Amino acid sequence: MIDFLTQPFAFEFMQRAFLTSVVAAVLCAVLSCWLVLMGWSLMGDAVSHAVLPGVVLAYIVGAPFFLGALLFGFLAVALIGVVRDGTRVKEDAAMGVVFTSLFALGLVLISVTPSHVDLNHIVFGNLLGVSWADAVQIIGVALVALAALLIKRRDLTLFAFDARHARAIGINPRLLSGLLLAILALTSVVALQVVGVVLVVAMLIIPGVTARLLTDRFGRMLWLAPVLAAVCAVVGVYISYYLDTATGPTIVLCQGALFAVVKLGRMASHGVRV
Repeated sequence: MIDFLTQPFAFEFMQRAFLTSVVAAVLCAVLSCWLVLMGWSLMGDAVSHAVLPGVVLAYIVGAPFFLGALLFGFLAVALIGVVRDGTRVKEDAAMGVVFTSLFALGLVLISVTPSHVDLNHIVFGNLLGVSWADAVQIIGVALVALAALLIKRRDLTLFAFDARHARAIGINPRLLSGLLLAILALTSVVALQVVGVVLVVAMLIIPGVTARLLTDRFGRMLWLAPVLAAVCAVVGVYISYYLDTATGPTIVLCQGALFAVVKLGRMASHGVRV
């Protein structure tokens, strides 16, 4: 058993995989608590897909992937606001238009860009190819995003539960909304290298939903979700190592399986027939 647990750590790329997957999972899980509470699941999907053309353009000009992804994450948020506020289009429709258009642009850019790097790794993730420089970058961005969430957690929680009361006591809902969207863009950049553009939304939603099934108290959700996500990340990396499966999707499958177990357990405890 000891050999089973320690064998993957003999390789540096596996050490980086464990470290970055846990960091990304914890950050996504903490943010997912607010996204689930506020019904912003589609916003997470929109921003995570919209960063794809930024990554490809960054590769073309020789800039770090991180900068391109971050730029287009903020651009997507701004475009959604413009479409929503400047027209009669509702927010969910505005998000659908923006993220599908930008995602399609990214796929087109991939198809016409000659590359010695497999840009499909951006779409599906390349956790085992993360370098130490990438790992340091991921950890740095994650710490900034987590710090912002923890510092403003009271205001964000009040805004999520009762925006009118938050406004009445002097909290600016638009400012908090912008802050949360900015953190969402940063988080999407962090998770991008772990599970790819396609599966980022899973890491942004499943941990929060699972924690919500286990507790009605938001304070407990904030520590329960990242703990569950970190465990799924570690188990997923182990499974992918021994079964030779894609690491990012395996982590997401672990999260999905845990959600199914929790959901079935609650249904059974309430006497609901499955």
